Amino acid sequence: MPSTPGAHSPAPPRVNAPDVALIFEGGGMRAAYTSAVVVRLIEAGIVFPFVAGISAGCTNTVNYLSSDRWRAKAAVTTFAGDPQFGNWRTFVRGQGLFNSDYIYLRTSRPGEALPLDYEAFAAHPADVSMTAFRTRDGATVRWGRSAMTDLDAVSVRAQASSTMPVIMPPVEIDGEQYVDGALCTTGGIAIDAAREAGFRRFFVVLTQERGYRKTPPGHARFLRRYFRRTPAVADALIDRWSRYNSTREELFDLESSGEAYLFVPETMAIGNGERSVPRLLAAHERGLNQSTRELPRWRDFLGVS
Repeated sequence: MPSTPGAHSPAPPRVNAPDVALIFEGGGMRAAYTSAVVVRLIEAGIVFPFVAGISAGCTNTVNYLSSDRWRAKAAVTTFAGDPQFGNWRTFVRGQGLFNSDYIYLRTSRPGEALPLDYEAFAAHPADVSMTAFRTRDGATVRWGRSAMTDLDAVSVRAQASSTMPVIMPPVEIDGEQYVDGALCTTGGIAIDAAREAGFRRFFVVLTQERGYRKTPPGHARFLRRYFRRTPAVADALIDRWSRYNSTREELFDLESSGEAYLFVPETMAIGNGERSVPRLLAAHERGLNQSTRELPRWRDFLGVS
């Protein structure tokens, strides 16, 4: 595995799973587990023609497309120990409990903590989709390669898709404010984006165990007061559980019919706000172990030798 920031494949990879879309679910710091899938896919030379991510799934998407195994792991494990990562002080200052300007924008630039190799990202042959929720009217907004014209354009869209309401401030892009793409149509899993791109087979990386189901929030009244100026956000937060569960059920049906391969964590021992670096590293290691065992089945589903 590369040991230096920004290490990646020396030449653009070639697509070898041409009829399958790769989809990364979000889940905050639970991506420590699923970032292991990114590492194994890069190591195995498995290249998809389309990659979609929502929320923390955008981090996995960006790292996969830049072929950077070091960044894939560090971004959701050791980076949590950075003193500027975010805390109650940054929350009080209006920067968020997770300091997203620092996490997504500043650290992606050359010479910073998590430099993103934009040239490698741009050279990857896959199309890309990132999704965010527009606060003004609740619209699902997707960005593809045409919107990602430079490093900051990539980073700010990943930031917008990952901005959890209440604990992080909205992100402004072209005069509109956005929050977490998990509030959008499918509840946080971009199967709709892949379908609209023409795909009928899917490799989906989930961040909750197989038996998980969301339940309705118990603080709907608070959400309606807090988001009184952007009621679409409150509505989406209150109703997300139903849309998310429906999408999961659809994915399990696709798995049964052979149209989807689902990577489902065997044990998810951390939550979306986990900050303990040892626990994050342990989750990543569990993800690596599961990915190694499943790799032959990945190859069979994808038709990749």
